[in-house]
Amino acid sequence: MAETLFKRYGGFAKVSRIVSDFYGRVLDDDGLRPFFKGVDMSRQIDHQTKFVAYLMGGPASFTDEHIERVHAHLDIDQGSFDTLVVIFRETLEDHNMDETDIGAVIGELTSRKRLVVKKAGV
Repeated sequence: MAETLFKRYGGFAKVSRIVSDFYGRVLDDDGLRPFFKGVDMSRQIDHQTKFVAYLMGGPASFTDEHIERVHAHLDIDQGSFDTLVVIFRETLEDHNMDETDIGAVIGELTSRKRLVVKKAGV
């Protein structure tokens, strides 16, 4: 059985540090900050730690339906999603992830873009 990225990079402890750093950067971005107004950020970081662990092959599980449902009210556009991906990539780089592994995690994230980005005219 192949080792998952989740295990290779230290499990929940490391993923939690990555996600905390990521949200610090997201909240510094004028375009992304409004999406988190009124959000309990400790709860958000806990939830997203599980999601990023899932993207890295960890034990958490998320269905497409769940991902789509929790983002439906946010009106996330393509530009905001792209900005988030850039910040996420930079965060992974700064946490010394291998470029191939970063590509794999970013690929998992972007494969779910259709579940998050608001469709034009909807």
